[in-house]
Amino acid sequence: MVLPGLVVERDLGGARISAAERLGAVNNVRTTLVQAVGGAVVLFGAYATWRQLRVNQEGLNATREGHLTDRFSRAVDQLGSEKTDVRIGGLYALWRIADHSAHDREAVISIKAAFLRTHLPWPPQGQGQDSPAAEASINSVPPLETRAPDAQVALTGLGVLCRERRPDWLNVSYTDLRRADCDGLWLHHINFDGACLEAASIYQVNLTKASLIAANMRHVELGTSILHQSRCVEADLRGARMVRADLREADFSGADLREANLRKAQGHGTTFTGADLRLADLRGTDLTGADLTRAKLAGALASDVTVWPAGFDAQAAGVVMVDDPGAEPSILLQAAALARNVPPLQSA
Repeated sequence: MVLPGLVVERDLGGARISAAERLGAVNNVRTTLVQAVGGAVVLFGAYATWRQLRVNQEGLNATREGHLTDRFSRAVDQLGSEKTDVRIGGLYALWRIADHSAHDREAVISIKAAFLRTHLPWPPQGQGQDSPAAEASINSVPPLETRAPDAQVALTGLGVLCRERRPDWLNVSYTDLRRADCDGLWLHHINFDGACLEAASIYQVNLTKASLIAANMRHVELGTSILHQSRCVEADLRGARMVRADLREADFSGADLREANLRKAQGHGTTFTGADLRLADLRGTDLTGADLTRAKLAGALASDVTVWPAGFDAQAAGVVMVDDPGAEPSILLQAAALARNVPPLQSA
């Protein structure tokens, strides 16, 4: 009530104006002051509301983190149960937590890898129903999803979660993954050293920069899989099917590839130093720039579309030239294919 008049009197500086003009000037100042005060009130209210929302959000986050921690702890406790269905429930609970919490994703992945190492060690430490003896014929070993369904869930969850995982080593070495179902999974940068993957289905799997040193991969299905820069040093790949697989810059030094099927595989810059490729099928295989130093190729099959490294004498190496089978059909594996009987190896 007082300030508008004082402002007008100061601005006039003693000049004379009519009463109506002075009243209009005072009202204008009063209106401006009211608007300024109202704006300040609105701004203060907005700030107070924002602060309250922040406090509420922090409270919700704390509550959510508390719930996640409780769920995480209960899921981990379930993994120690003696009941298979309870362990499977715990694994799925951890999988769901990883989907909703990027902060817990790496921990869940590590727990699943540890679950495989501790529940399925290779060689088996017992003769239980879910652990066939190491010397048992692969044709007598049930699929992993049958003999150890919780381990198959852990492996599948691992391969799905790893798709959005930062490149880093994950240890799944010395595990018993005979007849495991890995189709379509992402298993890049994973350490499978010394593991047994005999007769496993690893079709269309990303194994980029994976380590498979001294792994047992007899009769494994690796069709169209990516083994770019993977390490398969001294691995046992007898009878393995690697049709149209990406083997570029992989290291198969000292590997046993007898009777392996590498038709139409991409082997640019692949290392086969000291590898045993006798009786292997190399028809249509692209071995441009591959290192075949001391490799054994007696009886290996090749065709006119097989691409050899520059200067390599296939005939002198004992390679048998036969007709090319043509384009490879798409491989459609059914779940029952995991239980198929594998033929005996001539090189056994």
